[in-house]
Amino acid sequence: MTEEATTAGTGVADVPVSASESESPSEPVAPAPTVRGQARRPPAGAEPGRPSDTTLVEAVLTVAERPVGIAEFATALDIPARRVERLLAELAERYEREERGFRLRQVGRGWRLYTADECAPWVERFVLAGQSARLSQAALETLAIVAYQQPVSRGRVAAVRGVSADGVIRTLTARNLIEECGHDHESGAILYRTTDYFLERMGLRGLDELPRLAPLLPGVADVDDIVAS
Repeated sequence: MTEEATTAGTGVADVPVSASESESPSEPVAPAPTVRGQARRPPAGAEPGRPSDTTLVEAVLTVAERPVGIAEFATALDIPARRVERLLAELAERYEREERGFRLRQVGRGWRLYTADECAPWVERFVLAGQSARLSQAALETLAIVAYQQPVSRGRVAAVRGVSADGVIRTLTARNLIEECGHDHESGAILYRTTDYFLERMGLRGLDELPRLAPLLPGVADVDDIVAS
C-alpha cells in the first residue's frame, strides 16, 4: 500500500485541529453558574423575614429581667436546644473577647446580661448621678416592704405599693441596701433581701431587731390575693 493510499484512507479527521479553528466566534459560550450565585438563594424551609438565630437570642437577652433558661429560648424562638446552648456560649466568648461593656453569664439554670466588672465605678456614677443622699418616700416604702417580707419579688412589692417598683428596686440595689437572693420556685422571678450594709446603716445587729411593723403590712397570703385580683 502506497503512502498516498494511507493518507486518503485516514481522511481529514486524523489531522489535529487548532483551538482557534475549532471555536466559532458567532456562538459565544454561556458562563457556568457560580457557587456564589447559588448562595444568594434562601435556605430551604427558611422563614421569610426571620432574623438570624443569634439576633433573636440577643434580642431576648436585652429585655430579660431574670436569667433565661435554654428551654425557654428554644420554645420561644423555635430553635433546637443544642443550638441555643452553642449560640449562648459563642456570644459570651465574643462579648469578652471584644471587651464589651457587658458580659453574658450563666446564673443557675439561665443566662443573663450583666455589666462588665471593670465598668462598675462609672456605671455606679451614672446611676447615682443627681440623686440626693436621702431616700425618697417611695424608696423608704419599698425598703420597708423588702425588710419585712424578704425574700420578696418585684411583683409582690408592686402589689403592696400599688405601683411599679422597678425604678426604686434599681436605686436600692445600686445603693447596696438590697440584693438579689435567688428566684421564686413557682414564677422564676428574682427575689430580693436586705444587705449587711442595710443593717449597718440602720444600727441593727440582725433583722430580729427591726421595729414591730410587720403586722401593719399585708401578709404573704394577702399579697397573693392582691396579685390574683
